Amino acid sequence: MKTLKILLGLTLATTLLTSCYVDLAKDDYGYIDNTPAITLNQLLDSYELWYVDINQTTGYGETPFLQIAFTMSFRNGTVYANNNLVGIGSQGNGLGIDIGYYDAYDMILDIYHDIDGYTTFDVYQIDSNTIELYNPYNDTSYFLHGYQRSNFDYDFVFYDNIHYFLQEYEAWEKTYTSDYGVLNEFDNENYLQFLSGGNDSTFRSSQDFDIANPNNIYWDYTGIYGIGDVSNDMYTKTLTLDYDYFDNEFFELYVINDQLIELYHAASETVYEFTGRGYIQYLRIGKSSDTTKPDIEKKRKQRTKKKDNPRNNTRS
Repeated sequence: MKTLKILLGLTLATTLLTSCYVDLAKDDYGYIDNTPAITLNQLLDSYELWYVDINQTTGYGETPFLQIAFTMSFRNGTVYANNNLVGIGSQGNGLGIDIGYYDAYDMILDIYHDIDGYTTFDVYQIDSNTIELYNPYNDTSYFLHGYQRSNFDYDFVFYDNIHYFLQEYEAWEKTYTSDYGVLNEFDNENYLQFLSGGNDSTFRSSQDFDIANPNNIYWDYTGIYGIGDVSNDMYTKTLTLDYDYFDNEFFELYVINDQLIELYHAASETVYEFTGRGYIQYLRIGKSSDTTKPDIEKKRKQRTKKKDNPRNNTRS
């Protein structure tokens, strides 16, 4: 009797294990089935924000509205995006702006963008908070990581992409110069502009004064700029402006608010403040939402982090 119970037990266990393996591990074609237990709509709705990790993108194509977005949100058929760093965390209660609508079925996501029109994606769930959006028309995949607004680090996204923030104004006007500090050539520069497109490293400067319309600024100089990190300080960056005719100008860069930055000139110990003029709200690559402004190309690109500038003399 004892032997019979053991044999029956082994038979039952083998049957259950085999059954579980077939049901959970294989689909009808014999391939591993990783379809989530919830619907695609439930999956998209499970996180309020989906961060677009541009550095994980695979493929050689581009989907314009994903290329410029920092976050995407899918709420009750409406697609939202944070395309700008100005106002991130507050615009649209943290979701950004309404950019279109979507339809989700099986594991297919159809997005109807207000400007770019219709795009379809195959959706794959990579892990509990990561999805892959594969565009079959350009053979390119974007990877999105899910967060709730309450635990999303807006500050990290802002400072990690600060060169885009500088590009979100048509010009930066010098509105303050400290009384202390040694006289230097940069004292004569009153406007800065950081251009998007190409390698995101071109700036222009002007010695014009009190220009109401940024479009009327005469740009005296065009050069190369670079943004660097400061070790163990996420909130401080370095800015180097390459002026060929009088050497580089090196600054510590501090963000006061969404329209005001402080530049500490390390060599002269002078403090400047620049105020953003002509805000550019992006809806697509190469277009702002204000048709009266010139088209300015902007898109996020895969990049390698820069190290600290060796000339950094951090203020104490």
